[in-house]
Amino acid sequence: MPIPKAELHLHIEGTLEPELAFALAERNGVTLPHADTEALRRAYDFEDLQSFLDLYYALMAVLRTEQDFADLADAYLARAAAQGVRHAEIFFDPQAHLARGVEMGTVVEGLWRALGESEARHGVSTRLIMCFLRDESAESAMETLEAAKPYLHRMTGIGLDSAEVGHPPAKFREVYEAAASLGLRRVAHAGEEGPAAYITEALDVLGVERIDHGLRCMEDPALVERLVRDRVPLTLCPLSNVRLRAVDTLADHPLPAMLDAGLLCTVNSDDPAYFGGYAGDNFDAISLRLGLRQEQLRELARNSFVASFLEDDEERRARYLAEVEAYVF
Repeated sequence: MPIPKAELHLHIEGTLEPELAFALAERNGVTLPHADTEALRRAYDFEDLQSFLDLYYALMAVLRTEQDFADLADAYLARAAAQGVRHAEIFFDPQAHLARGVEMGTVVEGLWRALGESEARHGVSTRLIMCFLRDESAESAMETLEAAKPYLHRMTGIGLDSAEVGHPPAKFREVYEAAASLGLRRVAHAGEEGPAAYITEALDVLGVERIDHGLRCMEDPALVERLVRDRVPLTLCPLSNVRLRAVDTLADHPLPAMLDAGLLCTVNSDDPAYFGGYAGDNFDAISLRLGLRQEQLRELARNSFVASFLEDDEERRARYLAEVEAYVF
């Protein structure tokens, strides 16, 4: 069994495997522009973030009903559990569904069908985090937060994702202030394709508690010092970084240097159906390609639970951390 871990950077729409995409397309009468699952899998070969996003949003057309979202989430949770995930904090992108005429309640309650049964079915505890698309307007984000209010009892926090360059965190200051007033936890993608300055801005302007990606912090020594001092978690996604050309090869990934610097790093899968691996696959890859020692892998697993939004269940967090310490490689 793989080492117990939490997954903190996972887009549920990015877990749509070709087989499920075709099954949902058939169920909903949607025609996909690919001959079969193998042709679609070949299409999962991207040049950059934008080419990935184009396919990512196009394939969402198959997600129509509560059952579709439940099936999507349940399939992810089964795969994640098999790879050692004990706790998952799952992102979803409501604007991409609202724009297609799918209502907020369909998305949230559909996901919750699977999340609500996840512990019993898969042994995985969950949290749900609603992300705003940063290449949409701030007004759209605020409207989305308003639409989510009847379902906030299902959600733990908010996030910010999609194309980073040209969309600085400060654009979303007001919606983050509104979310904070509602008691929602706050995270944001920053410092993946965008500059290190976006990380600082996400902390100072949005008040985020975790940085998603954040690998470009290494370009700013003062920022690294701050992140270490304040124990700000970074949710790194190594295989994603390679596929989207944030780093040339996995051997070039700054993760070892980040650990050496004392940063609170975690390892996650991002959009695993598209990027060639789930959480355990990412752990295996960094172990093989980056030469991390067993105790460094244990540190990453420990960090994932420390960084989790489990303040409402510290007994559970302690139990998970004990599992990490007891794990025998």
